[in-house]
Amino acid sequence: MNEPGIQSLMDQETLDRRVRTDEAPEWVADHWHSFREGLLGERNGTSFPCFFGAESVRDGEPLYTAVPSMSDADALLTLRDRLLEYLEVYEDHSERASLVTFFKPPAEPLSEREYHDALWHVLQTLHCHDPEPWPADIPTDPDDPYWEFCLGGEPMFPTCRAPFYDRRKSRYCPIGLEITFQPRALFESLDVTADTEAGQRARDVIQDRLEEYDGVCPHADIGDWGVDGDREWPQYMLSSDEEQAPSTCPITITRTHPKPAARLP
Repeated sequence: MNEPGIQSLMDQETLDRRVRTDEAPEWVADHWHSFREGLLGERNGTSFPCFFGAESVRDGEPLYTAVPSMSDADALLTLRDRLLEYLEVYEDHSERASLVTFFKPPAEPLSEREYHDALWHVLQTLHCHDPEPWPADIPTDPDDPYWEFCLGGEPMFPTCRAPFYDRRKSRYCPIGLEITFQPRALFESLDVTADTEAGQRARDVIQDRLEEYDGVCPHADIGDWGVDGDREWPQYMLSSDEEQAPSTCPITITRTHPKPAARLP
């Protein structure tokens, strides 16, 4: 961890130092400033809705990496390696250590549809080059309420910020795509899963703060893992314009391992 280069796995102190000393490219610095201000600042007199996330940034707990392309195979395979490294170390780093990934912004602005396409290309590539089989207890059908994205044998929740959220500011990043990966084990250790009373209370508070912060009703797709009628995949990148968002999950999951036939160029 904290090896030279923007594609290394960095703790928050290292990322901040590299930004302050101009060791990081301008786009990484822009991402870091936007992310920090978004989680630690206020909007409509309300702090960032997810108090667990805001507290973790305040206390310097997340881990970070930067990805110089949303499509280049080498960049995405390096992201896979950083994710696998993160899964090995995050529990020893902090109980709230999510992995925040900053993607280099495109040369020209993208539409919402193109950002959805980029997210699912990233996740599909990670899956196709996963060194571990898909977990036996996680369905492969994204339309199953118990489906969620997995890598390295670990179920996780990737959530995005992007430039097209002009109204839903809790998901807004003016720079480009950001994906925060949080293993399900992290939610379980914090007792914030939907199947516990404490977890449901925490989620109710977050929902109330979300409406105040965004100034709009919480998105209809926000739900809980394993709850009948709720689905994980639309929550990764909530739609702003339903016509530009996928109507079915654009990822193909296979238990076949290894997956040589599915590998992407």
